Parts: sequence; C-alpha cells; structure tokens
Amino acid sequence: MKRMLWVFLMMSCGATFVSSLFPLYSENYHLSSFQITILFAIYAVFLLPTLLIVGVKGSEWGLKKVLRYSIWISILSTIIFILSYDFWSLFTARALEGIAYGAFTGTASAFLLKQTSHDKVSTAIKFSGVTINFGFGLGPAISGLIVQYLHFQPLRLPFWFLLVMLLSSLVFLEMLPKHEDPQAQKPAKTRISLGVPDNIRSHFWSFIGLPIFTVFTFGGIVFSLIPSFTKNVIQTANLSISGLLILLLLGGGALMQFFPWPRSPVTRMRIGLIFLTIGSWVIVFSGQSANLFLLWAGIFLQAIGSGWTFQVSLRFASQLPKPEERPRAISAFYLCAYSGFIVPVVGVGVLTQFFNLNFSMILLNLFAAFIIVYILIYSVKFNQYYSNHFRN
Repeated sequence: MKRMLWVFLMMSCGATFVSSLFPLYSENYHLSSFQITILFAIYAVFLLPTLLIVGVKGSEWGLKKVLRYSIWISILSTIIFILSYDFWSLFTARALEGIAYGAFTGTASAFLLKQTSHDKVSTAIKFSGVTINFGFGLGPAISGLIVQYLHFQPLRLPFWFLLVMLLSSLVFLEMLPKHEDPQAQKPAKTRISLGVPDNIRSHFWSFIGLPIFTVFTFGGIVFSLIPSFTKNVIQTANLSISGLLILLLLGGGALMQFFPWPRSPVTRMRIGLIFLTIGSWVIVFSGQSANLFLLWAGIFLQAIGSGWTFQVSLRFASQLPKPEERPRAISAFYLCAYSGFIVPVVGVGVLTQFFNLNFSMILLNLFAAFIIVYILIYSVKFNQYYSNHFRN
C-alpha cells in the first residue's frame, strides 16, 4: 500500500503544481485574466471525460497499464511546461495534465483496492483520500517556495523538480504486481455511464456528490484565485504565500481527517460544511479589509471543513455501494469532485467582466451557500437511511 500511496502523492502534486505560477505566466507572457481562466479550466475540461471513460474501461485495458500511461503523459506535460514559450504551449501542457490525472484517478483507486486485503479496504480508501488531499496542497507549496527563494529560471526550475518526482512515481509503480482481473482479456461491452447504483442514487447525488462538488468548488476558488487575490487584493508580492495557503487548505484538511471528534459521520459532514461556509466568508472579508491574517484564518477554517467533508463523502461513496459496484461509484465521486473545479473559474471569469474580484467571490459564495443549505436539510433524511442500514 505504501508504494501506491507514494504514486498517489506524486501524481497529486503534479496535478496542482502550476497553481502558484499563474501570476508569473500572466506577467511574462502578457496573458489576460480570461486566458488565465482558460488555463485553469482547461485542466478540468479534459480531466472529466477522461475520468468518465477510463473509470469504466480501465479494468478492460489493464489497470497498471493505464496508470503507467497516465504517469508518462504527466511527464510529457511537465516537459512541455519546461519548454513553454507562449499561451498555446501552456494550454497544451494543461490539457495533457488533465488527461493524465483523469486517467490516473479513474484507475488508481481500483488498482489500490486490488492491492489491499478485504479487511484493510476502508483503511486504504481513507489513506488514499488523505494522500490525495495532501499532495494537492504540497504541489503549489513546493513550486511557490522554489520560485520565491531560488531565483533561477522561475518558469523552468520548478518543473525539473516535478519531473524527478514523477519519475520516482513511475519507479514505485513498476515495483507493484499487476493484479489484473482475469476477465480483462475478454472483449467487453461495458456501457460508459456514471455507475451509481439505482438503490442509492438519490443519497449519492445529494449527500455524496453535492458535498464533494462544494468542497472542490471552494478549493477551485483557492487554486485559481488566491495567487491573484494575495497579489492584487492583499497586496503581497511573496509568491510562496499562495502556495503555502493552498498547502494549509489541503494539507491541513488531510491532517484534520485524523481528528477523532465527532465520530458520527453525518454529524462530521454537517460541521464540516458549516466550517467551509464560515471560512469562505472570512476570506471575502479579508479581501475587503486587505487583511492577510483573516485570509490565513479563513483558509484554516476551510481546511477543517474540506478535510472532514472529503473524508466522510469518500467513506459513503465506498460504503453504500456493493463491493463489485464500488470502483465505478468512486469514479463517479471524483467526477462530481472535479466538476466543482470548473464552477469557480468559469463563474468568476464571467463575473469579473462586470464586477471586481472580491464582489465576484461574494456571488460565488452565495451560490455555494444555497447548495450547503440544501445538503444540511437533506442530511435529516440521509441520517435515517444510514442509521437503518449501517449501524455500527
């Protein structure tokens, strides 16, 4: 399990590595705010269909083979970043990274489960979620620190570090056995679908899909807007700040998953969503007052909320379906998650054509608040279902 978790960590770092560098690309390549928005969104646009297709077909093609190709595509994307010289080369690199991580996410969880004994499945799922969250935060922190303090080829050097990290993940992957499904060699006629079982569909979309969508919506705000927010609104030129804020959000969220209270998963989800909401509004107030301390405080509150909400929703995504339905349900879980990345960048990209950045974030927070109110109301119905079917 440890070797596969290292692969999870390196690929997750690569997926978000570029986030701290967006202000530099904007300055050096004279990119408009709309072009930066496209660079962020194109990752998710290519990731989502790849995740949907590979999540269903990965077992037929060979899980380890798909993982190997996904790492090589990520390596290719990193090389293009190193050689980039204009918007279109960045566009190509981001698109390839979306394809790479979409293919990886669609098969990595299933491959991990095949490497794990039945009595350790829940532990494997928990640690994979923690590792992914921490990796998402670690990537921008590493790139931000390199750019801020090494002062050598800021648009090239960080990706040389990433290249070494990805090559190490390839080495660790090759150390693992295949554990392929014997059925994989037979021609299959699997229909591409989200794979959510009918008997849990309502609960899945309302109390698994929507919460993780909301978590990634708030996370998308941090990834896409915080680098510009800290520079233009909070007025700090330190590029490592945005990377460290992202690390606090996702690394802190990963560590909060080990905090034992509250034990009831439904209660944990409810409190997590409340923390998410409060944290998002504290961030807005930090922009209005140009207060860096409030920004750190808001990110910390979001870290607690995102960590607990991610943990519980992933637990439900693996617990509610039957074992044979679990891999596709988890793929649907991640499809909902990464869909949340598109909302903030596209939404704010449109809104900033009419309003300033801070007011655009207020409108986006209002949208997320309505979703959270619905989830909290639905939690009463879900709690009854969960108590009746999954008594501990």
